[in-house]
Amino acid sequence: MSYNNILTDYQNGTTIITINRPKKLNALNKETIQELHDAFDEANKDKNTKVIIVTGSGEKAFVAGADISEFADFNVEEGGKLAAQGQKLLFDFVENLSTPVIAAVNGFALGGGLELAMACHFRVASTNARMGLPETSLGVIPGYGGTQRLSQLVGKGRAMEMIMTAGMIDANQALSYGLVNHVVEQEGLIEFCQGIAGKIMRNSSVAISEAIKAVNANYKDGVNGYDVEIKAFGDCFGTEDFTEGTTAFLEKRKADFPGK
Repeated sequence: MSYNNILTDYQNGTTIITINRPKKLNALNKETIQELHDAFDEANKDKNTKVIIVTGSGEKAFVAGADISEFADFNVEEGGKLAAQGQKLLFDFVENLSTPVIAAVNGFALGGGLELAMACHFRVASTNARMGLPETSLGVIPGYGGTQRLSQLVGKGRAMEMIMTAGMIDANQALSYGLVNHVVEQEGLIEFCQGIAGKIMRNSSVAISEAIKAVNANYKDGVNGYDVEIKAFGDCFGTEDFTEGTTAFLEKRKADFPGK
């Protein structure tokens, strides 16, 4: 597929999705959110794609927020609809993808940008990255899952402070908070993420998709994560990947998993 605001590049089992609006610091508008949905969906359905990496173009920003000009004059109903549609189309969609998604945070990740990064399965930041949810400075709150995912990742108190002050934290502070897993120099960011992707790709993509489902279940109201884990564990026994993995272990050889 061709896109106006994003780029996709497949390399050795990894699809890299790059948000490409550098003049707008890669801000999310409706078109970009739709294109991201389509690109994630396409990569997730591609049997050759075992890991997805999402990043921003240029050296300044991952995503510097939402495109405020698109909703500055919205009323109550329109604002609620904007949040509901965006969460369903992109943020919840990414969180629940069966293919692992790594956010390569290469600069500013603010507002919707940080919310996108938090929807990914984990995050790696460049040393120049800055993260925050500045929505309260605009008279609104984070609407793409930010109030929920930030508190899950960094704890209630830190999330409250970040949202109330509308301030930014740097990459090292994000690392100490547990908001990102690693901090690396910007020039080596994608290569570092590809290294992690390589480690992921050694393992069963079928089992990894079940693990994503089970881990996410812990954060869903009314869902017993242990029950989801038990069912997912049992389901693995009926897969070709399980047969190959256990056979390879017993034969003391490297497993060659069938994949998606």
